[in-house]
Amino acid sequence: MLRWYQSKLASRPLLTQAVTTAVLFATGDVAAQQLVERRGFDKHEFARTGRMFTYGGLVFGPVATTWFGFLARNVVLRNKTAEIGARVACDQLIFAPIMINVFLRSMATMEGVSAQEKVDKSYWDALKANWMIWPFVQAVNFKFVPLDYRVLAVNVVSIGWNCFLSIINSK
Repeated sequence: MLRWYQSKLASRPLLTQAVTTAVLFATGDVAAQQLVERRGFDKHEFARTGRMFTYGGLVFGPVATTWFGFLARNVVLRNKTAEIGARVACDQLIFAPIMINVFLRSMATMEGVSAQEKVDKSYWDALKANWMIWPFVQAVNFKFVPLDYRVLAVNVVSIGWNCFLSIINSK
């Protein structure tokens, strides 16, 4: 399985990362609905899972893949510890605030509700929660994970994070 994934990553990196992200974002929503909210499959909101799948595959996967490549090419310092710190700072002060906003607005648009109301209601709570978790995750990611696997690493951790985002979004 790992060999197959590596070959797909080598031949079609953006598509592979997008599909992987879509599946793992949907997995986070299923976890939110079944393990946290305890809805049971008879009350499972499949449209909500579909929205997470769509956002993960069409927005977050391609954007995160491009972003990590950008950071690897453009945030390069002699001191590797400072480089990791600079990448985490860029990720958390530029990428995270923008992408949380994009997430909330995308979900609102797909749900047919006011994007501004959703952002006003949920943005700061989501961003503060992000800053409690992701700087540490990204420091480890940038230090130990090869570039080609960074989106996958984020997506695996994101199963729990997307569970949180899905709950925040559904309020």
